[in-house]
Amino acid sequence: MEQQVDMQALKRKRDLRIIFPVFLVSIIACLDRVNISYAALTMKADLGWLTPEIYGAGAGIFFAGYLLLEIPGSLVAARFSATKWIARIMFTWGLVCVLMAFMHSQTEFYLYRFLLGASEASLYPVIYSVLFPRWFTGRERARATSLMLGSLLLANIIGAPLSGVLLQTSFFGMHGWQELFIIEAVPALLFSVLFFFGVKDRPDQVGWLTDAEKAYLTKAYEEEKAAMQNKKKYTVLQAFKDPKVLRLCLIYFLWVVGFWGFYFWMPTVLKQLSGWSTQLLGGAIAIPMTVALLVQFFIGWSSSKTGDKVWHVSLTLMVGAFGLALSPFATDTTVALVLICLSAIGIHAAMGVWWTIPTTFLTGPAAAGSVALINSCGNLGGWVGPYMMGWIKTNTGAFDLGYFIMGGMMFAAALLVLTIKYGFSFAHKKEAEAEAVTEH
Repeated sequence: MEQQVDMQALKRKRDLRIIFPVFLVSIIACLDRVNISYAALTMKADLGWLTPEIYGAGAGIFFAGYLLLEIPGSLVAARFSATKWIARIMFTWGLVCVLMAFMHSQTEFYLYRFLLGASEASLYPVIYSVLFPRWFTGRERARATSLMLGSLLLANIIGAPLSGVLLQTSFFGMHGWQELFIIEAVPALLFSVLFFFGVKDRPDQVGWLTDAEKAYLTKAYEEEKAAMQNKKKYTVLQAFKDPKVLRLCLIYFLWVVGFWGFYFWMPTVLKQLSGWSTQLLGGAIAIPMTVALLVQFFIGWSSSKTGDKVWHVSLTLMVGAFGLALSPFATDTTVALVLICLSAIGIHAAMGVWWTIPTTFLTGPAAAGSVALINSCGNLGGWVGPYMMGWIKTNTGAFDLGYFIMGGMMFAAALLVLTIKYGFSFAHKKEAEAEAVTEH
């Protein structure tokens, strides 16, 4: 006789033992990825060669390393161990972050940013497509992923004020930006060891679940995997050529141009408009990030409750497009902060729901590879956005054109997301009709 599973107890266990550690990993990753945007506020005075165009190129070259190693890393993790791979990622990016504190030239700046991206490559695809499907059912993953991705905003809520303080202090006789890189690298080095030993790949590997809970999760995963493979079994190569996957790649590229163009330049733009100190600036930036975090949790909850993914993502992107496109018209800091709130909501709040879409029709290595491909295309946008903003600033003297372009790309992404609902549904209907004809 099958034992009953207490779903609330199971939910609490997975929240604590799976989502929370991954949440911490993501916070640390985000701190180490975007601390350059705060360090740039004072680095430029100490490094005379750091022009806006060089900074934009260096901020963006991070994603070149991501692009090269995203797919291979995801396939390695899918074949061997997701959790061990994540621990490796953390340790190597912590080492590179320390090196960032000692750069002296444009070449070193580009090299360390490239290595940082190469170190972190495949982190999120491994979480979305390898680790979470083994621990959460398809309907649960929107909530789990939204909770985990709340870390990106919390990292900014914590990191912005912390960075503001560190930039104006000197504990070891270094420049504030150097100590910022070193101090924010320490958590990655330490937590990588804890994660390596403390988090497991599958329910059957842990001692904190009952036998009934292990059986329930394993059965749910195998049934979901079998259902998708019965419908259409994708190889990695087939998934890469699938029109649905390619459409997701384009959407995410457009989205991420706005995402990282906004992130890497927002502190600089706001400081120029407000004239605030780095400490006050860091505290102010925490406000829109907190608003976006609350909206992100709501979007994840609402999507799980209603079962809708597409409209949640599309409408949220439209909010972000509106905030970015109107940013050049901000004439005072209050209006600027409101528009930053809208931009932050748009680029962040639906991210958790978005990453559950590929795993609705892909599984196993095909899912890992495809999510990595989608993320790689997004990371190409992560290079385009920051570099574009730096180039526009250097050549026009203002960021206005860049914000218009980012807003337009976000709006285009929002419209393309709607084609997922109708295009995918039509494709599924045709497949079902073909299967019915075959059966008869």
